[in-house]
Amino acid sequence: MIYKNFTYNLIFRVIILTASIFLLFYTWFRSKYYTTPVLLIVLITYQVYLIIHYVNKVNRDITSFFESIRYSDFNRSFQIEGLGTSFDGLKKAFNDVIQDFQHIRAEKEENHYFFQNVIQHIGIALIAYYQDGDVEMFNNAAKKLFSKAQLNNINDLKIVSPTLAKSLLKIKTGEHNLIKIRDEDDFLQLAIYAKEFKLHNQNITLVAIQNIQEELEEKEMEAWQKLIRVLTHEIMNSIAPIASLSSTINSMIDATKNDKGLTDPRKISREAIEDIQNALITIHKRSNGLIHFVETYRNLTKLPTPHFQIVPVNHIFKTVKLLMEEEFKDNRIKLNCFVEPESLELTVDVQLIEQVLINLIKNAFHALNGQKYGIVEVSAKISERGRIGIHVKDNGPGILKDVLDKIFIPFFTTKTEGSGIGLSLSRQIVRMHGGTLTAHSDTERHETIFTMKF
Repeated sequence: MIYKNFTYNLIFRVIILTASIFLLFYTWFRSKYYTTPVLLIVLITYQVYLIIHYVNKVNRDITSFFESIRYSDFNRSFQIEGLGTSFDGLKKAFNDVIQDFQHIRAEKEENHYFFQNVIQHIGIALIAYYQDGDVEMFNNAAKKLFSKAQLNNINDLKIVSPTLAKSLLKIKTGEHNLIKIRDEDDFLQLAIYAKEFKLHNQNITLVAIQNIQEELEEKEMEAWQKLIRVLTHEIMNSIAPIASLSSTINSMIDATKNDKGLTDPRKISREAIEDIQNALITIHKRSNGLIHFVETYRNLTKLPTPHFQIVPVNHIFKTVKLLMEEEFKDNRIKLNCFVEPESLELTVDVQLIEQVLINLIKNAFHALNGQKYGIVEVSAKISERGRIGIHVKDNGPGILKDVLDKIFIPFFTTKTEGSGIGLSLSRQIVRMHGGTLTAHSDTERHETIFTMKF
């Protein structure tokens, strides 16, 4: 057993074993005594055991190698030295794999540490929990939001809000919920977004929760301020001449009073009577205009409930184009419609969406008034995010940025005639369909695009 090389060592053992077997047969047939053969049998058995044990050493090393991988024990190395070049390669391959796994585990631990820090320090509350409500992860923002140092189960949030706990247990992946809760003296408007994934063969729901109360209040206040400015402007335009004319009429009547304080009809000239009549007519017109303005405002809150149906977008475009085409031809403006793919369908209230589309196309038409080579393009396609978009594009002069910020405010208009509620109504209709209506304009490129996303 003095050889360290595996091949030579194995050959030497086989030679010794062969000699022992030959000697066994020789003594068995030539010797009169059985002691020597018996000892040789024991020796041969032992030698066979040693050879098997020696050969199985490699199998034991391979088994140990795979157990190290299985149990993530990468602290050991494999020493298979002096057994030949093939075993040196095997040893090197083992140790290279172990080093690779050590590197992967270290990288994995670093990434885990990094993401743990990101999750704990991010400003949005994150909660991950199983279907039975047991919480797997509860970050610092969530602890701060709900004033809880620990959360074992979603049902524990019933103390904060039973509605919130019920909503979290029922929410499905991709859903967005808005929940308003009262926490002592504070009101929280929580925006919740959910995503499901699997961990350890179990479904886990990850929810992101953000308190948007301050943002909503700020936007609400900004919207009210814009609306009040428009309302004030419109009302003052009507009230100011009414107040002025009524004051003039009162002065004219005061000038005709006699000593007893009574108006003397004989002192009122025909010209003064005509002025009073004209003033009263103007007051009447402005009063009716103010009533019409208020009625128009009331119409903003009386939109009909949509009756949804599946309809090809091509059908909507054909109907609208048929209604508008003659007017466009008379003014030498092109109206082009495109749908990609042609089989594209929408689930909408056809009449309401046609009303929105007609309003947007008319706005584009008015923007091209008096312009040569005017083109309005109406197109529909699916975006990269899988949303259906309808675009109304014109090559008019564009909309200035300060005006673009106000076009969806009720009663705001840049037209000499118009109520200023068309775009506001259109946006409300699209929102009732679960969509959005936005506008983009570039005055340098002479381009304005209104986009409906569903």
